[in-house]
Amino acid sequence: KSIVPDETEEIKNHLLEWCGEEGGSVCDLIFTTGGTGFSPRDVTPEATREVIEREASGLMTFTTSLCASMQPLAALSRCTAGIRGETVIVNLPGNPAAVGQMLDILVPLLLHAVKDVKGL
Repeated sequence: KSIVPDETEEIKNHLLEWCGEEGGSVCDLIFTTGGTGFSPRDVTPEATREVIEREASGLMTFTTSLCASMQPLAALSRCTAGIRGETVIVNLPGNPAAVGQMLDILVPLLLHAVKDVKGL
């Protein structure tokens, strides 16, 4: 768990470390929160895209679509997801209520995704 400034390089460095680069520990799943809106400082999706090797755009499109049916402002989220090595990375919004809604949808899907990435 870390609090990372809204700086692309800082975000990238933490993600790479958690993916096992630079001698860091390997995580099966990484969640980021915040930095996914329209503010100029919201750079988490861009930093994530620079780290991932394969994008999982359908995962977030599906989740955002379901959340937007409950809360139309969810459509303003720019969350992304993808895979680097054997790690799944998922951006979540900064709003705690929105995180809860998204996790309700994502957790069952991500349990399957992590198994797939690991070849299990």
